[in-house]
Order: sequence, then C-alpha cells, then structure tokens
Amino acid sequence: MADSQETAAQGERVVIKKYANRRLYNTASSSYVTLEHLSEMVKQNIDFVVYDAKTNEDITRSVLTQIIFEEESQQGQSLLPIQFLRQLIGFYGNSMQAFLPSYLELSLASFTQQQERMRAQFQALGHTPGVGPFDEQVRQNLALFDRAMKMFSPFAYAKSEEPARPEPAPPPADEALAALRKQMEEMQAQIEKLAGNR
Repeated sequence: MADSQETAAQGERVVIKKYANRRLYNTASSSYVTLEHLSEMVKQNIDFVVYDAKTNEDITRSVLTQIIFEEESQQGQSLLPIQFLRQLIGFYGNSMQAFLPSYLELSLASFTQQQERMRAQFQALGHTPGVGPFDEQVRQNLALFDRAMKMFSPFAYAKSEEPARPEPAPPPADEALAALRKQMEEMQAQIEKLAGNR
C-alpha cells in the first residue's frame, strides 16, 4: 500500500480503474489493489476516484458503498444500526431525499470535529481514551447523533408493539439544524470545562 500512496503527489487525487473482471487498478502506483486497500486509503485521507475502465463512468459511490458492505459483513465490525439503515432506505424517493445528504454531512462533520478535539485533549492531558468523564462524553456524542436522526423521522423509532400516537410535526429543517448546532456548542463547552478542571 505504501507504493500507492507515495507515487501520487501530495493532495493529488488517485485514479482507480475497475475492469470487467472486477479487478481494481491503481494508476498512481501501477498496481492492482483490493477493496481493503481502498478502505485503508480512505482511513488515511487519501483522495481517490474510481472509473469504470470500459465506459469511463465515475463509480466511486458504488465502490465506497461496497466497502461499507464488506466492513458491515465482518463479525463485530457493524457500525450502522438496523434502525438507521431502515430509516435511510425510507428516505429514497422521499421529499426529504435532496436535503438528507447535506444534513448527514453536517452531522458527521460536527461529530468528527468533536472526536478530534477530544483526541487532542486526551493527548494533552495524558489520559487513555475510554476512561472517566471522557467515556461519558463519547456516549453523549453518540446519543446526540441518534437524536439528530430521530428529528427526521420520529415515528420510525416508535416500538412496533405500541400503537402509534400522534406526535407533533418535526421542526422545520432550519430549526432542527439550529438545535443541532446549539447542542454541539454545549457539548464543546462541557469538554472544555472538563479539560480545564484537569
């Protein structure tokens, strides 16, 4: 894998070609790669695009989806909750479909920023992740993301054995985003307060 990373110039997008035999060819390193290699490239923030070698069609999305499928299939590796997957499928063809991608990007970007700040604080304070108040903060971050998804479809989380009760309509998209941003700011303030008490 080192070859595929070193032969591409810094910040340059690596081009991967997918052939009819389903083999993936890294044009930067002039070598065949696997989905596992591409997964490692994603984790190392190496940008790449995948083209069908015959049609030259950009098939990056389907390849990334295939990587997720492979990761989810491995024992103990599942990341996406079943309810989340059901909700996601429900949004295809839904009037909210156009809005959902940017909302998910914003949510994951905020989540990632929180995790990076926490990681930096762990290093600065010499703590091991998963210990003490920081462990609770991680749980709160996950709960926040779960609540954000519930804002889109509050009925999807109702237990099947309970009769559906009428609930107020979800807040307009702008209000939902504002609420999410406010919660993220509050969490950041809590992390900074915790870091200051150490």
